[in-house]
Amino acid sequence: MQCSRRRNIFRWIRKSVKQSPNSSQNSSVLEDDELFRPLSSSSFPDLRSRANTIKKICRCPFCVSGSRLSPKNGQVKLVAFDCPNCGYPTHCSEQHWKEDREHDKYCGKLREVNEDDNDLRSRREKVEYELPAAQPYEEAISFSNWDMFWYTRGFRSMDSERMRRHASKLLTYPLTIGSILHRHSYLTTRNQRLTPEGARSLAALRTTVHVPVGGPETPHGAIGRPPTRIFVLGARAESALPPHVWSQLCYLFPSAIFQIYFIGPQVALPKEATRSTESADTEEDKEVSYQTSDSKAAQIYEPPTPTYIGSQSSRRRLRALTVSSGIPSYTLPHTPFMNLTALRSSYTEAIHEELGPFDPYTDLFVLYSPGLGFPSPTTPNTLQISAPKEWGGVIPMLLSTRCPIFLTAFSPADIERDVRAMEETEGIAGEFEWIITPGKNEFGSEKWEVADFDLRVMVKLNWAVWAVRGKTREVRDTARSWWY
Repeated sequence: MQCSRRRNIFRWIRKSVKQSPNSSQNSSVLEDDELFRPLSSSSFPDLRSRANTIKKICRCPFCVSGSRLSPKNGQVKLVAFDCPNCGYPTHCSEQHWKEDREHDKYCGKLREVNEDDNDLRSRREKVEYELPAAQPYEEAISFSNWDMFWYTRGFRSMDSERMRRHASKLLTYPLTIGSILHRHSYLTTRNQRLTPEGARSLAALRTTVHVPVGGPETPHGAIGRPPTRIFVLGARAESALPPHVWSQLCYLFPSAIFQIYFIGPQVALPKEATRSTESADTEEDKEVSYQTSDSKAAQIYEPPTPTYIGSQSSRRRLRALTVSSGIPSYTLPHTPFMNLTALRSSYTEAIHEELGPFDPYTDLFVLYSPGLGFPSPTTPNTLQISAPKEWGGVIPMLLSTRCPIFLTAFSPADIERDVRAMEETEGIAGEFEWIITPGKNEFGSEKWEVADFDLRVMVKLNWAVWAVRGKTREVRDTARSWWY
């Protein structure tokens, strides 16, 4: 009995030490007034690394404006001075920071991003990331906006704008698709966002993801239904989302089966899928990179490939397909109703034929901020929609399937640039019809994203959405007699 009492006493002491308010775990919890920290002196290594990256590639905006060149070599200086108000390295010197009146226009947004990044890495309990499970079939979900969705879906209360920004950035990718496919979508013909052709296309898709009107939306309704295939082309950050985030689609459509394909050269892959491949380039690739290394197109900043995020249980179910396919890839049967597949490769004609045939009733393509109207980083004086190593040849293949193609943009200028590229590119102009007219996406991210190469460039993920499909042409038999 004495031994048992001693163990209980020591156990109580250890428990009190773990719950001590002075412990290192609790000391890492940042209060609202402690979230602001300069990136260069941040306690988080990844933020300090980002500050170093900015100092290597970002030029001083005050030097650039008005062609103010530094005396040395007549070149614009890189940023080196940390703004005390936003914490970002914004100018080459304190003097230029004081003289730059334009900095005040975006300094507040930079400080907001700084505090959001520190809050994201703090040990605060992120209740906004607690995703609800199955939705009772008698409770309808509203897709009017983020507030109505969070309320009708059963999320925890979003008590601050920072919580809204975190939650919207996490869910913008699956909710952008789900809010369009759902029969209660905010995109309708009444608000002129949905065209008559789009109404027919979405009606065809909704016969696969929904049960007939009047029937209960339960998992039993998925029996005998064909899977809905979602092809996310040019995937980047969306492929790095945890699988349980994408499984929210299964709760929005309990009677549907989803097969999601992430395809792109910057797809996030786990180590298990890349272990059997070598990173060495071929002689042909080396020769091409050498020839284009001095060109202006090769100097365009390219963001790094995102890191795969997944739980240990999902990694145990993951199957690497690199050996069988010859492409770094994997497939993950996350739930009986969702299968995730990723291929780190450009969308080629061989992959298109392998995944075909396509059916407008079950298949759709999604391009998150594809940058169709941006200059190509590999082919000078060419837009990405026509460049062979970007989207050249891909869009005509997608239009030939007659399946819906959903696209997003991060700003009004971005959507205008992409739409103009579609309407002016030879072989694409006149070959598509509108499904969803360009406009704001109610389920876009509310968090500002800052470009490392120019801190004045700030956008919001999936700010706008639009959709097209291949033009349908009626065929008439002119050989019949006139009385037919």
